[in-house]
Order: sequence, then structure tokens, then C-alpha cells
Amino acid sequence: MKIVSIVPGFGGTFYCGNCLRDSAFVKALRAAGHDAITLPLYLPLSSNGFDTESDIPVFYGAVNIYFEQNFRLFRNIPLWLRKILNSPPVLRFAARMSSSTRATGLEDMTISMLRGRDGFQSYELDELISYLKHHEKPDIIHLSNALLLGLAKGIRDELNIPVVCTLQDEDVWVEVMNEPYRSQVWDLMSENGNYVDAFITVSQFFADKISRLMTIPSEKLHVVPLGVDPSVYQVKKPNLDVPTIGFLSRSNAGNGFEILIDAFILLKQNSQFKNARLKVTGGRTGDDMKFINRQLKKLKAKGYQNDIEFVEDFRTESLRNFFEGLTLLSVPVQKGEAFGLYQLESLASGIPIVQPAVGAFPEIVANSGGGLIYEPNTPDALAKKWEQCLLDKDLIMRLSENGRKAIEEKYSSTVMLSNMVEVYRNLVCLDNDMTISTNQSRCVNF
Repeated sequence: MKIVSIVPGFGGTFYCGNCLRDSAFVKALRAAGHDAITLPLYLPLSSNGFDTESDIPVFYGAVNIYFEQNFRLFRNIPLWLRKILNSPPVLRFAARMSSSTRATGLEDMTISMLRGRDGFQSYELDELISYLKHHEKPDIIHLSNALLLGLAKGIRDELNIPVVCTLQDEDVWVEVMNEPYRSQVWDLMSENGNYVDAFITVSQFFADKISRLMTIPSEKLHVVPLGVDPSVYQVKKPNLDVPTIGFLSRSNAGNGFEILIDAFILLKQNSQFKNARLKVTGGRTGDDMKFINRQLKKLKAKGYQNDIEFVEDFRTESLRNFFEGLTLLSVPVQKGEAFGLYQLESLASGIPIVQPAVGAFPEIVANSGGGLIYEPNTPDALAKKWEQCLLDKDLIMRLSENGRKAIEEKYSSTVMLSNMVEVYRNLVCLDNDMTISTNQSRCVNF
């Protein structure tokens, strides 16, 4: 059975939980003996260029689709110019452009992409389908998120294979749009969902939320929580001597970096925690620098500028160095998330989490027993919850043990893989477009 996972590349400039989720899942499929590949859209999968495990090109190159959307002249450019605009150096430059990571200004392109062959990117769709037909010949296609649903009809019509789509935090992108764009995007995603055989949500919280935003039959919706490979993460003993708070995410306002900084200042003003430190990783984009500098000025004004450490390398294989010396991890995302992969990475490393009672965070904390939640999501409430936890060393150790155990038993990549493969198997075996004999053969080979 061959599975092709179609994912948006992000250029590797910041911690992208969804991107890491997709990459880890494909690796888990391969490790389990399945034939699986990652096919990137827009940008490379890493800051060094294309996927180092293959020679698969980037489709829907960010520069090409931007020009096609905004300039009529570029909709019929020669192939040689398309190749130049889709070359690694050009795409690496595009990865540093702030507009690639926010919806503002990209409303028309989002709608055009969701219109599939009726959009301005029809050439890219034809190119992608041709590649799938003649080079990969997959048995199942897995789309990374609902914003890619413009691909579903073309794939379904021409390859006649099941299409699966993961749902995770699409609302973060869509809800910042003004009307009528916002409604148009939700309507298009719902309409294109008719060509999808199964939707995967990463938490019950988001399953309930997305059901209110998109029209999805209940039988198509499956909850498959994220998982990580426990063996990749070295278990650390939480630092009980020097209170050290970790932050693992892109350092921007939406991810609560300002809440983190303000809470840290409040914590430091308590004489019991005057030696507290911050350790931050997850990268940033050009959009973020002014915001980050404003937060650092706050620390400097209090004389705390030397109590924060930025770790530039946030690759999974390097995170053991980041988690070394941490006591707790907090990523106080303002509006919450559908999951938050960094929580699992922290728990797998033996570091408890302290998260706001928004999004799926309460669900993950309750199911793992590896952390605490607080509300409201303000600096004052976060600082008080840190104080409560830091003053109880037995609690910290208990949360550490619970979190690691939950990773091994509930949130491992093995559990996630088993649940996802079961969805795949049912789709392939029950695909109404296949003959009975083909069904039997494919089910055995899965």
C-alpha cells in the first residue's frame, strides 16, 4: 500500500507543529513497513532545501502561485521560467517572507486554491496530478489540512483513490479574514469535503469545533490524537534547584510569548524565585522581530535581560539539549490550539506542562496527568500557577512521571499509527469504486 502525504512546506524558519506532525507520521509509516512519502507544497520542508530523503520537487511553488494570482502575465509563462521561480534558492528566499505565514493579504489566493481547476493555479494542479499518476501511483492520498481541499476533486476524479484530510487549527487561518472571504472559505472547504473519504481530527475539542464550522457527516469524522516516538526523547529530571521555564514555539503574540514574558517578570518579583530563568526555542519570522524586541526591552527594564536564553536549533533531534535543565514548559497560546505537539515533546522528555484552559489544552492535560491548567489566560494567572507548582517539588516529580507514562501508553507514534492505519484500511477495503477482487488484494497487501 502506497500512501502519499501532501503537506505545506514551511522552509524550516520556525517551529511548525503541523509540519513536524506530518513528517513524524510518514517516518512512522515507513518504520512500520508501509510505502509512504511526503510531497511538499509551496516551500521546502526544511531551511536547507528540499526533503533530504528524496528528490521529490516542491509543487505549487510559493513564488509561482503568488505571481499567477496577482499578475495575469504570469499565468502563461514558459516552463523554463517556472523552473527558475521554483528553484531552491528562490524558494528559500520566499520562506523568509512574512506573508507566507499569515492569512492577511492572501484571502484571494486561499479562495483560488480552494477552487481547484477553476482557480488561477490550475497548471500546478495538473502538474501535481500528472506526477502522482506517472511517478508515485499511490493507493491513498492524505492531505495535511482543509486549506488543501481544492486538490481533492481532481485527485478523486483522475486517480480514483481514497482521499483523507487532517483537520487541525484551520480556524486560526480563516477566522482572521474579513467577510465575505471568511464565509466563502468555509463554504468552499465544506463543498470540497464531498470529495474526501475521511477527515481526521487530532482532539475531541477540535472535532466538536470544526463540526460547527464545516459540514462534515459524522461517519466521515475520526479523532486520532497525535503521538511521538518515546525513544527519540531522552527523559530528563525536572530542575528543582533553579526554576527554569521553557517555551517551545514560534515567538509571536498569537503563541502567547508576551504573556510568557510578563508572567516571568511577575514570578521574578517574588523573592522565592529571584533565580528563575527562561529558556526559549522555536524560531521566528521577519514579522516577529519588532515584537520580540519589545518583550526583551521589558526584561531589560527590570534587569532580567540575562535571565533568558534563546536556543536556535529546534530540530527534534536537538531538543534533548533544550529540555536539559527545564523545570516546566508553558506555551500560553492566546486562543488555544487543536492540540499542540510541543506538549507531547515536553512530556516525553519528563518535563511537566502548565497550560491555559483554552483549546484542547485541558483535554491533553487531563488525559496525560502530566501538567496543570490555569485560567484566565493572563500573565498574573500564569505566574500564580507557576508559583503553586514550583513550591511543590513532589508535585513536579509526579507530573513528570505521569507525563512520560502517558506518552508511552496513550500518545505514542505506535498508537497513533495503529489508529490511522485502521482508517486507511477501512477506506481502501470498502472503496465503492474498486471491484471485489481488487478490494481483497489491496486489503491483504496493506
